[in-house]
Amino acid sequence: MKFIESVFHKLKRHPKRIVFPEGTDPRVLRAAARFAAERLGPPLVLGPRAEIERVALEEKINLDRIGVIDPVTSEELPLFCERLEKLRRYRDIGRAGSAEIMQKPAYFAAMMIQYGLADGLVGGAQGYPGALFRPLLQLIKPLPGIETISSCMILDLHNKSLTPSKVLIFADCAVIPEPSVEQLAAIALETGAICRQLTGEAPRVALVSFSTKGSARMPVTERIAAAAALARRRASEERLAFEFDGGLQVDAALVPAVGAQKAPNSNVAGRANVLVFPDLNSGNVAAKLMGFLAGAETYGQILLGLSRPCGNVSRATTAEEILGVAAIAGLQAIEYRKLYPAVSDTDDS
Repeated sequence: MKFIESVFHKLKRHPKRIVFPEGTDPRVLRAAARFAAERLGPPLVLGPRAEIERVALEEKINLDRIGVIDPVTSEELPLFCERLEKLRRYRDIGRAGSAEIMQKPAYFAAMMIQYGLADGLVGGAQGYPGALFRPLLQLIKPLPGIETISSCMILDLHNKSLTPSKVLIFADCAVIPEPSVEQLAAIALETGAICRQLTGEAPRVALVSFSTKGSARMPVTERIAAAAALARRRASEERLAFEFDGGLQVDAALVPAVGAQKAPNSNVAGRANVLVFPDLNSGNVAAKLMGFLAGAETYGQILLGLSRPCGNVSRATTAEEILGVAAIAGLQAIEYRKLYPAVSDTDDS
């Protein structure tokens, strides 16, 4: 069974509401229609109703099982404005200013998911990542104890001869340009957690580099090794059954024979199912190359560290990718309350 099919299978037992801010995009509407047809939950799309209906008619998309919400006319708008005005950064904005902000679909969607009117959010198809990240980071609380918001990509591999792992998770591919030691360790821990949640496998996290186990010593390789050590210590303190190692070259992380040669004492080398990259450039480039050249099915970005499941797709995304990210967000939502019971909806500071 393909990875995304397993996600569908699990989500069908506990359907979730996913909100899509870009409801006038044909790809989003097709993904929402498939989400409903697969019985994964009620999709909610945002935007002017007349425009959404026009696009749906042109694309021959049935809106019967898709919820359409226009933020401008929604009965929730006054309440959302009040909640926005209670936040520290918006306390002096006034009602006209808060209404102008909350009528923007990305802000409206973020408020919906923060206050329980949707279970997950997927956006990004029509704009730069910052246009979605800003409302998410401003309106959705981070998980308890989390200081680093990052992201990951899920890769379902077609060529199983490349690595023993059928599914690989790459991080960070979208948020932090040059993570510090502490940020790299946090990314490793959060990505390990999502690996466990989505695949059921024990996370084996490789912090990758151009050097394996000190074969080249310079500040960047020492930073990666220090991050791996910090992640191991934090996992031990939290009693997490995760494995971490770094730095490892990609071949040492993924190929058993190479791992045995270059890092014979490692529990991760040759068996990694999570790769944490030293910077945003390398992570993003690697993920796209795996999709274009290795034929991997890629799903992301999945945002890590927020108290609600959110996904950010690229402007070049397809309806299938949007559907996959929405299903992953839904599957995350099933476990969020159980995993993070300390999250509060009422702290407006």
